[in-house]
Amino acid sequence: MALKLIIGNKNYSSWSMRPWIAMKVANIPFEETVISLNSPNFKQVVGPVSGTGKVPALIDGGVRVWESLAILEYLAEKYPGVGLWPADSAARAVARAISNEMHAGFLPLRRHLPMNMWRPIIKRELTPEALANLQRIEAMWAECRSLYGLKNGGPFLFGRFGATDAMYAPVVARLHTYGVDVAATTKAYMDAVMALPAWSEWRTAALNETWVLAEDEVDWPTVRRV
Repeated sequence: MALKLIIGNKNYSSWSMRPWIAMKVANIPFEETVISLNSPNFKQVVGPVSGTGKVPALIDGGVRVWESLAILEYLAEKYPGVGLWPADSAARAVARAISNEMHAGFLPLRRHLPMNMWRPIIKRELTPEALANLQRIEAMWAECRSLYGLKNGGPFLFGRFGATDAMYAPVVARLHTYGVDVAATTKAYMDAVMALPAWSEWRTAALNETWVLAEDEVDWPTVRRV
């Protein structure tokens, strides 16, 4: 029986992007159900599957898993051969720590740069709080790629694309969309993530969506797709 992943709009749902892109890159087969975040029957569809009533949610037979990081942990146990976490215990500890840091934090950056792939790339200056978030993220990315990634022969945080990269993929989207000035090492990492076929597949689907949230941005001419 194929895994089933329930996700929100690909244009807006950063949390949905995380397990989706991890499964795509790892070649884990699954069926997806996409539901608009402002659909009137959202809770009816998601509620029976997700304990929080939010997306993403994974169905594996009689197993129900919600929350992006919990889904990634479940997948790592179910498919140990795909290497969602680093094999080395020390690297794996760091990967889990910074993945949890993403799961629990960086609210100023996330709120200041909402996920929106429809948005033209128009530069947005960061608030001091968002800038502090960015500096922390850049420092983590640079350290992980230096200590683990490049030494393991890959451009990602720990060499091959894994759970931690999936957790930060929406940050890559945000920094790119809002034309944020980043360090050269950060740009190299972003380019590697955005070069993935799975990234292109997600972005193409996001641009083809017909849903628009009521709170969509007003600082650029929006093409309303209905």
